[in-house]
Amino acid sequence: MDIMGTLYICPTPIGNLEDITLRVIRIFQEVDLIAAEDTRHTIKILNHLKIEKPLLSYHEHNKFKVEQTLISKLKNGKNIALVSDAGMPGISDPGEELIKRCIEENIETYCLPGPSALINAVVLSGLSTRRFSFEGFLGKSKKERVSRLEKIKYDDRTLIFYEAPHRLKNTLKDIYAVFGDRKCSAARELTKKFEEYNRMNLSDMIEYYKENNPRGEFVLVVEGALNEEKNEIEFTVSIKDQLNELIREGMEKKDAITYIAKLRKIPKKNVYKESFDND
Repeated sequence: MDIMGTLYICPTPIGNLEDITLRVIRIFQEVDLIAAEDTRHTIKILNHLKIEKPLLSYHEHNKFKVEQTLISKLKNGKNIALVSDAGMPGISDPGEELIKRCIEENIETYCLPGPSALINAVVLSGLSTRRFSFEGFLGKSKKERVSRLEKIKYDDRTLIFYEAPHRLKNTLKDIYAVFGDRKCSAARELTKKFEEYNRMNLSDMIEYYKENNPRGEFVLVVEGALNEEKNEIEFTVSIKDQLNELIREGMEKKDAITYIAKLRKIPKKNVYKESFDND
């Protein structure tokens, strides 16, 4: 019987190249192939380490096609290292699918410890680390974001989100609209020269990024729901103003009415009436 190869899940630095572990370096030297989310990024790391290894591109748009190639190589005795653009593979990247498949196929799989942006961000957020929940990216559309936020607004654990700079402002507004004003930390450029943590209430953070254009990938860490939030939510804007704001941001009127009615726990007809009052 042929001996199958092994998949090694290898975390890479999220910024500072000094953060790569000795074990990851050894695995890079020993494997037959490295499956990389972006080969252009990974080759820079390998050049820095003076390691030459075949690379195979494995990303969101080709994962189903390349996955079978990687599985075949593993079954034929090849050892493969899986890396993402940065940090731990399998978290908010296509590596998750390959890992699942290897487990299903009884292919030996090891996960090496190493850098992870979410851990750095929550530890230095100043918020509770006793219990926390990683939510990843909320979604590109307002509807997706609001739908998910509604499901977790009463979660009393610290909540962690990833967000791109061009969506940060809208995401902060959506979190504030659903959660109310909570403590929050926005971390960017982690482990790099211009690493930055902004720690303030959501309302203040919204104002801050009106004046300061977001740059770099962000990790948002938001305080979990307090006990009193489960019983009562304080609204600082009128129904009409909230409705108009949602419509200005691109939500259809009927969806905005449904959303506000659910958020405020009132009949939709009350919100609908407000949309015509005082015009």
